[in-house]
Amino acid sequence: MTPGGSTPIVDVVSPARTRVLVAEDEDSIAKMLQEALQIARYDVRIARDGQEALEQVSMDPPDLVLLDVQMPRMNGFDVCKKIKSDVFMRHIPVLMLTAQGSTQNKVAGLECGADDYVTKPFDMDELLARIRTLLRRTRLGLEANPLTRLPGNVTIEREIVQRIRTGTPFAVLYVDLNEFKAYNDAYGFVKGDDVIRETARLVVAETEPSGGFVGHIGGDDFVVIAIPDNAEALCQRILASFDAKSPEFYAPEDRARGFVTMKDRRGRETRFPLLSISIGVVTSQLRKITSLGEVSKIGAEMKHFAKEHKEMRSAYAIDRRKD
Repeated sequence: MTPGGSTPIVDVVSPARTRVLVAEDEDSIAKMLQEALQIARYDVRIARDGQEALEQVSMDPPDLVLLDVQMPRMNGFDVCKKIKSDVFMRHIPVLMLTAQGSTQNKVAGLECGADDYVTKPFDMDELLARIRTLLRRTRLGLEANPLTRLPGNVTIEREIVQRIRTGTPFAVLYVDLNEFKAYNDAYGFVKGDDVIRETARLVVAETEPSGGFVGHIGGDDFVVIAIPDNAEALCQRILASFDAKSPEFYAPEDRARGFVTMKDRRGRETRFPLLSISIGVVTSQLRKITSLGEVSKIGAEMKHFAKEHKEMRSAYAIDRRKD
């Protein structure tokens, strides 16, 4: 069915709370899409330009973005690139919508990370079917990490956003391994996966007794959500448990030396210390946190600060700044 045609088929698969952000600067098309999606039981928000779309995704991430290419302030390709480059937003499916139907533009959209591409004029039933497919694929693929079976990005995001919306005090711990690449290069991916699974196990073991949440972003990156008053003690327990376990991942000779010798990116022989762990902590205790993007930014800063203290091996850094 084409835009302006008969009423679209109701999408009974989609829950009422599934949120779609429509980024479209043409009022008539934006209104038509909004009405059709609402009939199909989606919660719809509208962004009139690329910058507004990016701000809305960062402040309150939707379940899917329907993104026009030609928009003021920032085009759809650039918006898509920024979404897909952010660790907390990259899982959000992006469906590009444009009047540009050339193969070159389709390729450009897919190369910037778009999950699907529809050209105008479009068939509304087909568009809804593509939206259903993308949402289903995302939920199946990201709800749990395949290696650790811990909750993935979708659930992590939902847990953090829920606390922001309700004003529930929280601390988010960004947990990351140090020297993991060197370990993988020295011992191989199978042993590396063993390290990831064991790290997940010990983080869960230290977190669950106090009722915290643990998620696995991917690779050697984990997220823990805890009560602010418990955050520092939890960091200390995770560090102690990991530092006690880390030597067991190595062969006796490497364990005795306390390092592995590998070539760095420039081909130079370099000593890499045993695996350790860094934790950057974001807390709502001293400042008001208003968006997922803010959590991600502060967390990256704190994790970087923790990694700078390599003389301490494992370390954590808590954001204690006030508003």
